[in-house]
Order: sequence, then C-alpha cells, then structure tokens
Amino acid sequence: MTSEDAQAIRKLVEDWALWRDAGDWERFATVWHPSAGWMTATWFQGPAAEFVEASRTGFENGVRILHFLGGHTADVRGDRAIAQTKMTISQRAEVDGVEVDVVCTGRFYDFLARDGGRWLIVRRQPIYEKDRLDVVDPDATLHLDPQLLGHFPEGYRHLGYVQTKAGFTVEGGLPGLTGEAVERLYAEGAAWLAGSDTAGDPR
Repeated sequence: MTSEDAQAIRKLVEDWALWRDAGDWERFATVWHPSAGWMTATWFQGPAAEFVEASRTGFENGVRILHFLGGHTADVRGDRAIAQTKMTISQRAEVDGVEVDVVCTGRFYDFLARDGGRWLIVRRQPIYEKDRLDVVDPDATLHLDPQLLGHFPEGYRHLGYVQTKAGFTVEGGLPGLTGEAVERLYAEGAAWLAGSDTAGDPR
C-alpha cells in the first residue's frame, strides 16, 4: 500500500463522517461507489443512494445520529481494500418522555474499490462492540423494558432500544466484538481482497 493510498482511504472515511453529520448531502453521496454502494446500520440496510436520502429525511426531521472517529487501518490489494476505523455513534432522543444520550463504540468495516482513480465505499458494515445509555437530566428517572432491551445483541442493545422507541425498525444479529456474525464478516473481507465477485452478502 502506498502512502497516497493510505491518505486517500483515510480521507474517504473522514469525509463520510463529516459530510453526513453536517448534512452536506451532495458531497456525502460522492463517497459511495456509484453502482454498488451498500450501507448496513441498525436502522437501515440497503443501497447507498437510499441511505443518503433516508439520512437527509431524518436530519430534516430532527434525528441526530453523530459519529466520532478514532484509530484506522487498511489492507490494500490492487484496486481493492478493506478499511477498519474505530468509531463512536451517538444519538440524542426522547425515551418515554425522558431525554437521553446513547453512545455506541465499535468499528466501521469498509469494503473499498478504486474506481476512476478514486477510492470509494462499496459496502460499509459497522461492528458494534459496546454501548451505554445516560439520561441528560441527572434528576430524571428512566425505567427500561428488560424484554425489549434483551431483544438486541450486547454490542448495541441500548442503541437498538432507543431507536426502536423512536420508531425505527432495528436489525438484529449485526456483528459485535466476537461471534459468528463478525467472523463471517472477516471472511467476506478476506474474500473481497482475494477477488470475490461481491463484497460479502449484503441483505
């Protein structure tokens, strides 16, 4: 991997977070591969173009799902790459009349391709490692439904809880720190670097 590739891939990942969180939708659309872009999140699984529009609609309706990036690494094989970037997802919302902040720590696991000389995202699959929920007002009291909380994997159970209460349909069984789902993702990443026809098995 050249230093130019490393810089371009890191910039791509940072552009995704900054442009999405700022609501810069025209530029946000440019980080995705035009014919194959796919996004998986707790609340969305589908083509990148639909994700851009769903994000725009949510933003305009007051949904605030924000991202902060940390350490980063990438493996490059020719015109393909797998990038992993430490991240946190934070969302402020109201649950049963109580304002809360939920924060989820994990990694963005990105399948990338060089197209027309530019690195672009073919598939983004977050890995959800752990999360927590805090009430914004320390004097407020919130009682969680243990059945709903237990419906989601440990890595994003509070995020899934808040998003479900906010009206989203949250996907179950997404990759966590360990387990079958993340091992399958790693195998799909290795196959992508080896030249597989698809970037894993998007739903």
